[in-house]
Amino acid sequence: MPLLSRRHFLEGLMAMGAASILPSWYKSAQAKTAGILSGTEFILTIAETPVNFTGSARIATTVNGSIPAPTLHWREGDMVTLTVVNQLKETTSIHWHGIILPYDMDGAPGVSFNGIPPGSSFTYRFKVQQCGTYWYHSHSGMQEQTGLYGAIVITPAQESLQADQDYVIQLSDWTDENPLAVFAKLKTQSDYYNFNQPTAVDFIQEARKNGLSAAFEQHKMWNEMRMSMTDLADISAYTYTYLLNGMTASGNWTGLFKRGERVRLRFINSGAQTFFDVRIPGLPMTIVHADGQAVEPVTVDEFRIGLAETFDVIVTPEHDAYTIFAQSMDRSGFVCGTLATRTGIKAGIPALDKPEPLTMTDMMGHGTATAHHAKTEYGAGVDMRVDNPRTNLDDPGIGLRDNGRRVLAYADLRSASGIITDHRPPERDIELHLTGNMERYSWSIDGVEFSESTPIHFRYGERLRVIFVNDTMMAHPMHLHGMWSDLENAEGEVQVRKHVVVVQPAQRVSFRVTADAKGYWPWHCHLFYHMHGGMFRVVVVA
Repeated sequence: MPLLSRRHFLEGLMAMGAASILPSWYKSAQAKTAGILSGTEFILTIAETPVNFTGSARIATTVNGSIPAPTLHWREGDMVTLTVVNQLKETTSIHWHGIILPYDMDGAPGVSFNGIPPGSSFTYRFKVQQCGTYWYHSHSGMQEQTGLYGAIVITPAQESLQADQDYVIQLSDWTDENPLAVFAKLKTQSDYYNFNQPTAVDFIQEARKNGLSAAFEQHKMWNEMRMSMTDLADISAYTYTYLLNGMTASGNWTGLFKRGERVRLRFINSGAQTFFDVRIPGLPMTIVHADGQAVEPVTVDEFRIGLAETFDVIVTPEHDAYTIFAQSMDRSGFVCGTLATRTGIKAGIPALDKPEPLTMTDMMGHGTATAHHAKTEYGAGVDMRVDNPRTNLDDPGIGLRDNGRRVLAYADLRSASGIITDHRPPERDIELHLTGNMERYSWSIDGVEFSESTPIHFRYGERLRVIFVNDTMMAHPMHLHGMWSDLENAEGEVQVRKHVVVVQPAQRVSFRVTADAKGYWPWHCHLFYHMHGGMFRVVVVA
């Protein structure tokens, strides 16, 4: 049975009540959907809970028994106290993603604290200094992949953006496999989950289009580089089931509205390894916040949301039902939900787009910028280097170019007035290269895996420029804990404030950082298995 058909078949069984064949203890213990917790004092209990997304019973890591974890509602300016109780048999943690706080409240074991041992608790306490849409997740072991993530909604001290309805749309990916087994398979064969490999039929079609000689030369070139033009994602729907607010596509999460209302949708990518391309067919989306920070409104039909990014959009629906459609970047699967005037009605679900192969520009750049490679890049851990990376922030990315829809690119994002307050020119530049070896499934920064690395030092109070050059064939969402990343355009002008910066293949991006937070801070790729594979550093601000 084809992959997608099999998955839809299993989901359909669940929708029709196949869960009734499960034992009573399992049904009574099933994880519930996320609730909402408001106020200034919270108790969050981390435990194991049975789940079933595919027709097979599995154990998830939950907060207060739900996937996603409860949505936390805070208010700007409040002091919040969060007691985390660990009922697991292993150490756990919670990292408050994108939240500005003291480093010892950040929640990164081995960097900012020791973690929360089994059978114990830890109390986080900090002042809320910002507003917008954020999220939280475990920074311990494989727990983020097994369900430990939730949304944070922070109400501003003075609300200026009005909406009649307000919904969190939290996207994620689930696997029935043990995440350690997934990681082991990737280490053994990096394309284990890639079913978009070129076939003989593809070669014939390419030869008809471009000529036999050109088709042969292109395939010869890729083979010599030991890389695949279809390697868009490490993990596909072969093992992943995609979720929207903890529900599969057949579960059909539904948000209600009245015609003509302004509806705010807070999109969060809590996936471990999946870039999602999001659209609502027939309904334009006006993006008003990026990574929790207000931006000048920009209206699009579609946007790509990288791992750990958040986008708030405003829509004004005029019909009875619309489909919220989020497909994986490799086009192997999707998840969807519904906006509707009443429960029980749906709109049509679009077909998956055809996957687009990587181009040589995606691989080698051929831009006007010049890269400066560290000596550590010339080793067995690095299988390619880009000498002339591209700097085009107006590129929405592979699979979204010239698709006939208005697609968001970083060049469209500009922080609203007053968001960026430090206008000092950078005192110094730091250039770092995102590196890896696909055959070894080894990931690193400047060719050095985390286990062999030394900390990066920022001087307290300085304004500096960070330059990332992506020497790999995959996009990397880079997250610096504790400080903002003020993305620059190719001319070096600050454009938008973010806490995650996606660096596309063979691309150079730069951003400014104000080192205003003393302490020890993680800096890593938010692709879960890339982080575990070594693309991680510690920043010391002193």
